[in-house]
Amino acid sequence: MPLLGRSDLEIFPLVLGGNTFGWTSDEETSFAVLDAFTAAGGTMVDSADGYSHWAPGNTGGESETVIGKWLKSRGSRDALQVATKVSTHPQFKGLAPDNIAKAADASLARLGTDYIDLYYAHYDDPSVPLVEAAGAFDALVKAGKVRHIALSNFTPERIDEWFDVAEQHSFVKPIALQPHYNLLAREPFESSYAPLAERHGLGVLPYFSLAAGLLTGKYRNAADVEGADRARQTAKYMNDRTFGVIDTLVEVAASVDAEPTAVALAWLRSKPAVAAPIASARHVGQLDAVLRGATLELPADALARLDSVSEGIAAA
Repeated sequence: MPLLGRSDLEIFPLVLGGNTFGWTSDEETSFAVLDAFTAAGGTMVDSADGYSHWAPGNTGGESETVIGKWLKSRGSRDALQVATKVSTHPQFKGLAPDNIAKAADASLARLGTDYIDLYYAHYDDPSVPLVEAAGAFDALVKAGKVRHIALSNFTPERIDEWFDVAEQHSFVKPIALQPHYNLLAREPFESSYAPLAERHGLGVLPYFSLAAGLLTGKYRNAADVEGADRARQTAKYMNDRTFGVIDTLVEVAASVDAEPTAVALAWLRSKPAVAAPIASARHVGQLDAVLRGATLELPADALARLDSVSEGIAAA
């Protein structure tokens, strides 16, 4: 299994997205997905303290709570590496040091554990000096509450600044980056973030790896998307190239006897900066194609076709 960034953390080459847990996947279904994922060799689940406060009746932390109950029921904390994030829970917004400390303790309580394997600054908070935010993350590592730290949704300039601050103050440095990156959103990652990840030794764990479901091949034209439960999420990808990319993806998938889902994930894995894509499954029936994406190796001509049809494409 690949090491994540410059750390000693070995991970399966696909991370299970936990955003559906406690939202579109009930507890029983979530447990089944986690069981199947770990049985197949999966090692890491990705969550956030804010998942899924937007859903009716939820207040935030539902995903972490489900993961915590699964860990307790299986009786082994070592059964899964847990990645989670701070800054979007309604009670713990932003990256002020006191907020980070309290949010981490709240996440640990929901997860029923005394440490988090990978803890992200989910979104930048320009109101907080980076020396304060980075110092708060450093304190969590030194206290043993967090093993490694990571960043998501920061500009390249702010990521560089975080590393500068960490170097100046001997703070622990991030080992991973979680960017928006897929066949329908290659920019700005490839021009701005990939060189930065290489420079800082960051393992890349892309989110929206399947472009909110578009790269499953389920939606073949704009009419298919209209009225779908993901119409709002897919709107950012709607441009005159989208369905041409999807058509090519489906053709490539047929040529290698795989699902479009698996091919889209395998394409991401082929990129040097990518350690493991993040993908979720609402139920076990969706997991087979996702897991195939962790092992499928695409031939050079298939990769070239996908590279060519999607070159330079950016989501809105």
